[in-house]
Amino acid sequence: MSDLADPAAAVEAVDCPTCQAPAGSSCRTRGGKVAPKYHTPRFMLVPQLRAELEVRTPADRGAGRAWTAGPAIEAAVAGVGTTRVGYARCSTAEQELQSQLDALEAAGCDPIFSEKISSRVKVRPEFTKAMEFARTIKQAVPHQRVIFTVHEMKRLGRGAAELLAIAEELRRADIQLELLTGPLQGVYDPSGHGAALFAFFAGMAESEREYIREKSLEGQASARERGRHGGRPKVFDDDMIAYARTLRARGVAVPDIAAKLVIPTGKNKGAHPSVASVYRVLAEEETGQTAEMVDVQPMSRRPG
Repeated sequence: MSDLADPAAAVEAVDCPTCQAPAGSSCRTRGGKVAPKYHTPRFMLVPQLRAELEVRTPADRGAGRAWTAGPAIEAAVAGVGTTRVGYARCSTAEQELQSQLDALEAAGCDPIFSEKISSRVKVRPEFTKAMEFARTIKQAVPHQRVIFTVHEMKRLGRGAAELLAIAEELRRADIQLELLTGPLQGVYDPSGHGAALFAFFAGMAESEREYIREKSLEGQASARERGRHGGRPKVFDDDMIAYARTLRARGVAVPDIAAKLVIPTGKNKGAHPSVASVYRVLAEEETGQTAEMVDVQPMSRRPG
């Protein structure tokens, strides 16, 4: 809970944008009773309470009883000015997130939502919370400037369609977008010319992602042509397979074959392969031989 001595008094110093309870009164339910807790848009108007999940109505307000207006007071002007909602994201646990958090804090963001999650994931919980918080503040204080701030555009998303959908969501809520770095650095309203500029850079982000993917595939193809293959090194090389087949043809048991083989490369270099691995490679070899016999057999049956 906040350090405020009397959170309820601070909340009741402003009008409620949800139930229209005037300053000096508790929030009310649709049924006309005193609400057990204050509506979120109302206590969010108090900067010190914005991080709270709820602010409960004190017992002396008669929660659950029929609502009556309290003593009228002049409503305080709360939350006027600019609210910056920060969002930071990186894709993996190994990537560094602190530099984004530092930059958002230096820009005056409060609160800041962050998560380590891939942009390919459709549902990003902290991003959803950040957007909901920004919308709630704007609904509570329509005349207040609300800015959704990220370090760079790719922290929002990578696909052009996704970025444009976010821009449209911000436009509908009358929330501005701020990018701290990159070609679109600055604060802008995602409508009018701003939307067109956003669309241009969204297309660039999509093209860059596709370019990286194509270069990766080209690199893999080039490596294969040079005999370099990705993935883990093979446990069995051709000599091991041939030796295993020879031993098997002599009637040697598979566990004994495994004990005679030695892995030539990789982290298990010098160790013996597992019995299961020997069974598998012999089965693959037998399947390959059967396939070859089926392919050759029709040619040996040509009429004389």
